[in-house]
Amino acid sequence: MKNLFIQTFKIKYMKRAILSIFAICLLIPFLGCAQQKTKAMYHKISAEEAKKMLDENPGALLLDVRSEAEYNEKHIPGATLFPLPDIASKAAIVLPAKNALILVYCRSGMRSMNAANQLASMGYTNVYDIGGINSWPYDTE
Repeated sequence: MKNLFIQTFKIKYMKRAILSIFAICLLIPFLGCAQQKTKAMYHKISAEEAKKMLDENPGALLLDVRSEAEYNEKHIPGATLFPLPDIASKAAIVLPAKNALILVYCRSGMRSMNAANQLASMGYTNVYDIGGINSWPYDTE
């Protein structure tokens, strides 16, 4: 009789334990979704779109993320030199408005992509990568 009681007790609690484990396994994917952060994003646009945005938004920030030597050689009028290595350490100081319209470019598009990614991951919400100056068909200085 004692063994039957112990066996019934074990079965009863084993069922509860299995059901609890099963319920937890079902909930884990949903818990992961609740904690997942939204990936920071920027927008890739063409030179034509960038030119239109710059013409329509005189307060837009146009950042040249190349080196100083490259900037001095040729840059888009109105661009501010902000080399890619400085983005992480100086963006909060140089670019305090997280919702400012920011367009970035480099020589061919790789550094501008990296800069746009960094800015977006730092909380800047209005970032546009216009690629490289090599594909900029408009005036440069």
